Amino acid sequence: MNIQPIEVKRTAPTVTDGNDIWNAFRREIDNVFDRFSDGIGTWAPFGNVARLWPRDGFVSLAMDVTEDDKAYTVTAELPGLEEKDVSVNVKGGALIIEGEKRQEKEEKDKDRYLSERSYGAFKRSFALPDDVDGKKVTGQFGKGVLTVTLPKTADSQTARKIDIKAA
Repeated sequence: MNIQPIEVKRTAPTVTDGNDIWNAFRREIDNVFDRFSDGIGTWAPFGNVARLWPRDGFVSLAMDVTEDDKAYTVTAELPGLEEKDVSVNVKGGALIIEGEKRQEKEEKDKDRYLSERSYGAFKRSFALPDDVDGKKVTGQFGKGVLTVTLPKTADSQTARKIDIKAA
């Protein structure tokens, strides 16, 4: 075995002010989150249309998608929201779930005053499979959980046996 040394070039570190270092660090963290959020969206059986647009305080929208013989079911956890805060639409072959959370807190004592406000909006959209009957989609909301049922068309639920013939 022949071992040859590798030449290592050394350079002096670049001197920058503190703001450049923190700005570079922030850009790198932003890039990490951008790369992560680009991966959101591959949901079998719905294709890759799912997107999340966070805005001040509403960072994630946990969802489950299940399928049985008769329907697809989308379940979303929306803690702290009420039915009036959520909108569900079927448009252009997509299921669109969006809403906004507004929270205000105010406390007054003898020596202090506390006022906090947080707002957050979310929007997710899923491309609907061809076998969904868009006119029969239903939704329920209770205890912070949204359940959307996407019934399959009658044609998709009927199985037809195909005879195979010898060639």
